[in-house]
Parts: sequence; structure tokens; C-alpha cells
Amino acid sequence: MKLKTAALLFMITALVAAAALWGVQKNRAQANEPGQHDEFAKCLTEKGAMMYGAYWCQHCKNQKEMFGNSWKYVEYIECSLPNKAGRTEFCRKAGINGYPTWEFADGSRVSSEMSFEQLAGKSGCGLDEVQ
Repeated sequence: MKLKTAALLFMITALVAAAALWGVQKNRAQANEPGQHDEFAKCLTEKGAMMYGAYWCQHCKNQKEMFGNSWKYVEYIECSLPNKAGRTEFCRKAGINGYPTWEFADGSRVSSEMSFEQLAGKSGCGLDEVQ
């Protein structure tokens, strides 16, 4: 009886481990796929646009989701300390008080979510780069 229980436990553990490994591999593969807005995101960074944000900020999350897999090409500065314990010194010195805050090459800032159209207008990146 103990042998059957041990064998069953081993099989269940192996199945759970295999499922977890499959999930991790699938997520890695998806993260490496080209994003729909790669060229636009790269253009924003090349033109000096960057976004200041906080990991807990829902509006920042919305911006990241808007770009999807292309987000990795956007210049992003995390301003929150762990456990929402305040701002980083860098963001404090930069005068960042709200999230998200987009900063552009001309020094102008917009402290709100921005659409692709608004980002294109402020950065000079073409909307034809947004598919």
C-alpha cells in the first residue's frame, strides 16, 4: 500500500512539475515574439521619449498593455520603491510627481495616459509605424 501511495505521489508531482515547466516555456516564447508596435516603440526611444511610472500604477499598466510585447523597446524608468515606500531619488530629483509621466526630447512632459496618436504628435514618430 505504501508503495502505491508513493508511486501515485511521484506521478502527481511529476505531472505538476511538467505542467509548470511547459507554462514557463510558453511565456518565454511569447515574450520573445515580435510585438505589433515594435517600430513605433523603437522610434519613441530613438526620439528621446521615456515614461516614468510605478509598478502599482494602473494607468502605467494600461500603457504597457497598449504596447504589448513591444513595451520592451520603450524607455521606462521605475519610480516606486518596493512596497510603495516612496519614490526613487532619481525620480524625486527629476520632479516626477504623478504616473505615468511621459518626457520628450524637447523637455516637455505629459502626466497622463497617452494614445498612440498623442505619442506620435509629441515625438514625431509616424503613425504608420503603428499597425
